[in-house]
Formats: sequence, C-alpha cells, structure tokens
Amino acid sequence: MIVESPAKAKTINKYLGSDFDVKSSMGHIRDLPISRLGVDIENGFEPTYVVSRGKERTVRSLKAAAKKCSDLYLATDLDREGEAIAWHLAQLLGISEEKTYRVIFNAITKSAITRAFSDAGKINMDKVMAQQARRILDRIVGYQISPLLWKKIARGLSAGRVQSVAVKMIVEREREIRQFEPEEYWLIPAVFTADLKNDYAQQWQRFIAADTPDSKAPALTEQNKWLAEHNAFRAQLIEIGGRKFKVSERKGAEQIFDALKKAEFKIVDLESKQSLSRPGAPFITSTIQQAASNQLGFAAKRTMRVAQQLYEGLDLGSMGSLGLITYMRTDSTHIADEAVKEVRNYIGSHFGKDYLPLKPNKYSSKKTAQQAHEAIRPTDVDLTPPDIKQFLSDEQFKLYELIWRRFVACQMAPAKWDVTNIKITAETSCGTCFYKAGGRVLIFDGYSRVWPVTSEQQRLPAVKPGQKLAVVDLKAEQHFTKPPARYNEASLVKSLEREGIGRPSTYATIISTIQERGYVEQTNRKFFATDLGQIVTDKLSEYFPKIMDIAFTRHMEEQLDEIEEQHLDWLVVLKEFYGPFKQNLDVAGEQMKHAKAETSPSEYECPKCGQKLVYRFGKKGRFLSCSAYPKCKFACPCDRDGKMVKEKTSEHKCPVCGKGMVYKSGRYGPFLGCSDYPACKTTLKLDKQGNVLPAKPAPEKTGIRCYKCKQGELVIRQSKKGSFLGCNRFPKCRTIVSIKKLEMLKQLQQAGQWPPEKIEQAKEILGSKTTKKPKRENDSAK
Repeated sequence: MIVESPAKAKTINKYLGSDFDVKSSMGHIRDLPISRLGVDIENGFEPTYVVSRGKERTVRSLKAAAKKCSDLYLATDLDREGEAIAWHLAQLLGISEEKTYRVIFNAITKSAITRAFSDAGKINMDKVMAQQARRILDRIVGYQISPLLWKKIARGLSAGRVQSVAVKMIVEREREIRQFEPEEYWLIPAVFTADLKNDYAQQWQRFIAADTPDSKAPALTEQNKWLAEHNAFRAQLIEIGGRKFKVSERKGAEQIFDALKKAEFKIVDLESKQSLSRPGAPFITSTIQQAASNQLGFAAKRTMRVAQQLYEGLDLGSMGSLGLITYMRTDSTHIADEAVKEVRNYIGSHFGKDYLPLKPNKYSSKKTAQQAHEAIRPTDVDLTPPDIKQFLSDEQFKLYELIWRRFVACQMAPAKWDVTNIKITAETSCGTCFYKAGGRVLIFDGYSRVWPVTSEQQRLPAVKPGQKLAVVDLKAEQHFTKPPARYNEASLVKSLEREGIGRPSTYATIISTIQERGYVEQTNRKFFATDLGQIVTDKLSEYFPKIMDIAFTRHMEEQLDEIEEQHLDWLVVLKEFYGPFKQNLDVAGEQMKHAKAETSPSEYECPKCGQKLVYRFGKKGRFLSCSAYPKCKFACPCDRDGKMVKEKTSEHKCPVCGKGMVYKSGRYGPFLGCSDYPACKTTLKLDKQGNVLPAKPAPEKTGIRCYKCKQGELVIRQSKKGSFLGCNRFPKCRTIVSIKKLEMLKQLQQAGQWPPEKIEQAKEILGSKTTKKPKRENDSAK
C-alpha cells in the first residue's frame, strides 16, 4: 500500500497488520521537467513526465517493494492531486492493472480504512485528466509568459494562471483605496435614560473620560454595562421634518443640534420580538483558513500544515498514533450519518436535551462541491481538546480545538434572543424628529455555549410607549466615509472562493506565492500591492486580457470540473484556450514596452534644475527621476503612495570628500551614503540600532598579478571568515585565492613563473581541481 507521507504510513500501518507493506511516496514522484516546457503543443499537448528531483531513490525503493507484493493498493489523497499521484505511481511501478487497486478514505481511522478496502476500485482517469489539464495550462502560462516578463520588466519574475488574477484583485483594491475621496457626513447621537429623578450627564462624561492605561475610552461592553445600570441607552437620529436625516456639512448639523437641545423626548413606539441565531456550517477548507486567520492569527499556509499533521495522525501515548480530523482539502459541508449520530449523542449527554435539535442540522454546499467528500471534523468527538492537549503542540491544540468546537456547535440548537426596538420622538423648530434605539438580550445560549457569539448590542431598560425620557448626552459628530478595507488572508480567501478562482487546495499556495514573488506584501496582516505587482498586473492586463479576467478564470475552473465530472475532453479545453493565448503572446512579444522605458508624471519639481519629476521603475521599484534625464541625473526614492521621500542628513561627514552623509536604504537595509553621490560613492554601514559600523580597512596591495584577467592585482581583503586574496578589479573579475598561498605566489612571481599562460596551469599550482558534476537520472532521461 502506498500513501503520500511517512506520518500517514505510520498511522495506517497499525491497522493493516503484517500482511501489508505500507510505503510512502513522499508526495509527487513525477512531474513535467523543470528546465523546459515539457509539453508538445503541436502534438496534441502531449506532456513529458520525468521523475522529480531527489525522488530517484524513493522510486527505486517503491519498485523493489512492489515486486515482492501480490497486490498494489494506492491510497493517496482523495482530491485530483492525489488521484494524479496514484496514476503516476501506477505508471512508474509497472504492476498489472488487474493487481492495482485504488482505495479512498477521508479519515485515517480503522473503520474508514476497512470501508475503503471493502470498496476498492480503480484509478479515476477523469480526475487524472482534469489534474493533467490544469498542470498543462499552468505550465503553458507560466513558462511562456514568464520569459516575457524577464525581458520587459525584470529577471526572476513569474506569471501564473491563477496567482496573477489574485494579484490583480489586490492591485485593484489598492487603487480603489488611493483614489478614494472621503465624504463628510454628520451624526447626532443621543444617550437617554428612563430615570427622570437623577441627572446622569456629568457622571457619564466622567465615566467615558476615565483614565485608562492606554488612554482610551472604556470598551463598548463596559459602556453598555454602565448604561444598563443607570436605565440608560443609546439612540441615533433617523428622521427630521418628515425626511431621512442626512447632513453633510457642519452648519446644517449645528442648526439641528441646537434645536434638539431644547426639545423634550418621549417614546412613541416599542416593538419586541424573539429571534434565533443558527450555528455556522462545519468547516471546509476556505472557512477553516478564514477562522484560523481571524481567531488564531494563522496564515493560510500554516493552517494547512497543522491540519495535515492532525489528519495524518499523532502519537497519543497509550492510544498509539491516531488521525484526529478528516481530510482537510474539501469544499463539502456533508457529514457522515455515523458522525452525526455520535455528535448528537455527545451533545445530549453533556449539554442536555434542550441543546439538541429534533432533527440533525443540514447545510448546503455550493454546486461545485463534491458531496462524496466530508466537511472537516474530528474523527472521534469523544476525543475532546483538553483530553489530548498534553500530546499536541500549541498550534496543533489551537487548531484542533477550533475544529472540534465548530463541529459540535453545528449540530446544536439555535441561540435565542429577545430583540427590542424603540422609537423616540421630539418636537423641534426644525420639525418633528425621530430617534431609534435597538438592543437584544440572550435568553438561551444554544450553540453559543460551545461557539461563543460576541454581541456588543446594548440592553434596553423596561419602558413603555408615551414614557418621557431624560437626555444624558447629546452631541453633533463629524464623520468621513472610509475607503474599502484592505484584504487580509481571511478576506482574500473568501473573495477567491466567491469569485471561483482556484480551488480549496490551492488558496494557501496562491497566497504564499504572490508574496514570495514580491508582488504583494503584508503589513500588520493586511495586503499591500507593491510597485512590481502593479506594473506586472498592468502589463498582463493590457496584453493578456482573458488570462487576467476573473470571469474567464472562473470559466476555466468550471471546465476543469466538467472534465472530472462530465467527461469533457481535456484536449478540447486546452485547444480552445491556447489559440487566443498564442495570438496575445505574439503581440505582446512585439509591442510590449520595457517597464524601465516608461514614465508617468508626478506633482513634484526637480530641486536641481526645476524641471518636472516623473516616476520611473528600477531594480528596487518605483522612484522619482528628473524628466530632463540624462542632462539632469537627479533621482530620489518615493514611498508606497508615490510621495517623495526626502533624504535625512546625518551628523557624520564623508571620510573621503568631507561632505555630509545622508541616510539611505538598500537591499541589505539602511546605510549612510555621501550627499555628493554620484561624484562620491562612499558608503558607511549601520548596525541595528542605527550606529555607524567601523569601515572595513582598505584592501592591502600585494603586487601579485591576477592569473585570470591578467590586468588586475591580487589584494588582501577582509571577510567574516578572515583574510583572503581577491582581484582589485572586482566585480569585473571575481578571482579569489586562499591567503595561505600569498608567500608562495610572491616567490613564483619573483622567479618569473607567475602568472602562467593558461588558467588550468594556475589552478594546478594553487591545488584547485575542476570536477564535472555527474548527470542526474532526470537529465539523462531528457
């Protein structure tokens, strides 16, 4: 039996006994070659697969083990990737189809594995072809657009069929935020009390102005508590003079405020009702990533790594190695009948019959969800988080507890609330005004006993229509509309899922890839589009509009689903995609301008010549440069929003020319550079505290000629590991020689024997030999 990971193999091995030899493939064992496209587009998109780098020994081991066995059971994961791995294993191992079986289980438990073996089948080729089509699509986009980006923007860049669209979403949000113009609006909130005997106005002002360690007003929950103790509540002005209250300037707000200060208030209407809040569905891949991000601060990649550990099995002491959750890459909210029965028994025995619905709660999945899969849940609800905490790491415990609580809560009764809405009126010189107040009180906790629900709604006092109210606080507040919120990991995953971009198994990879490529960056857990990300997005959107279109990306995902579920021909999908793509590629190759050749106007003027500054793109991103370049070479950095970053002068003087040193930032962090750059290129390093580090001693001359370039001289340089000999023409010549050879080389040069005519002779003298690296099995196969 072959699974994907050693941890999974260890857990399964104890259930199968000595009749089975359980091996691990360590993930993918075969893929398209790294060094070339690996797809014969002219010959029906025929892929060429090679053994993945570093997997040769694994393949040899699996082949040897398979020869000794009567039957081969492929038990890789149950998604497309797992099916493809099973197919690649079957192709490589060469065991006859009659003796090769596919077993699928969504939990690593004895009962799940027993059921899988009783229903052993064959490899699902529709799934394999869907995965192959996705792999070829991604390879074509990545390997044919990426070289174009290298040529037109910067080396090392990459494009991806799905990742580029994800970057586009963040770039568009970035621009929405930058272009957003806040609009002014005014509110006139009030605090009323039903207690007419006491004047609480001064007490309330003292309470909300109370000194706290962080100099902030009391939290909203604390304010609500104070209000409840004083029969007081908040209300908001909603209507005045028969029209909805809406004021966008101070004068109008103050006019209404002055009129309200003289008014008397009374309750005109009161409505009470009961409402229910129902538990959320059990976790699927996207929702567990969102919940772990919001509640635990986990990145999507971290969530999936920890979930994989919980799924594959952990050592629980005397209980042995157990898989604690079901398969974590799923978009189905379905729960097995057996699991529903177990959790209902648990709820009834631990919380009572009031917490148990008459019928199990059912949850709908989206149309594309595979109902044969299950939601993410504990494999045994009786293994409560506190019971196994001692066997889990901190992150494993936190994620398991989150999954356990969500699963139990999803089968519990709704929480019940008493909801009250009050309408308050007053006659003013501006007309009749109406205030509205709302509040709710939890009367039965239901599922929230396991999955707490935070409510910041106030608790209203017992009042009745016609009752007069006293004003505790009344004020006119100026507000401004806010721009759209930046994406964080949770909201990005939610948007990717809503738009149908990618699939549950790819969200974590997408998010980590776009950060590794430098297209976006996270600050305080919020995504910012970098200059590089914006330029790449603009270029791809201009020349590859379909690739960058969200609707088209969604359509491609749907077609991949149809290959798997409706036997759609995968070659038809690839042909329909490649024709228009190839046309776009040819046009882009001819017409796309280099990013460094393009400029955009700025609001700034050059401090040296008075010409306009423009934005240019360089190695480190966007910067400001004089439009008169190359006549005027003034340039300066700009921040993320395009604002000029003025150089800050330090107290240090240049050790070479005596002019001031200014703070700069480079690839390796902040440093000091001469203010007379580029005439003087002196720099000084800074430590983490911003202190100037002592300058490296100047290279010491030796008089020994360089054997490689024949023009330079070997000098003594210093490094972290000590002294060494290097050519003084660095970086044009990068010759390095051990300091131990110094005296020998001096003697040889004096004797006229250094440098020799050929480099090979010099290396022989220095004792360095050139050896050719042996070819890998993969390379020879290519």
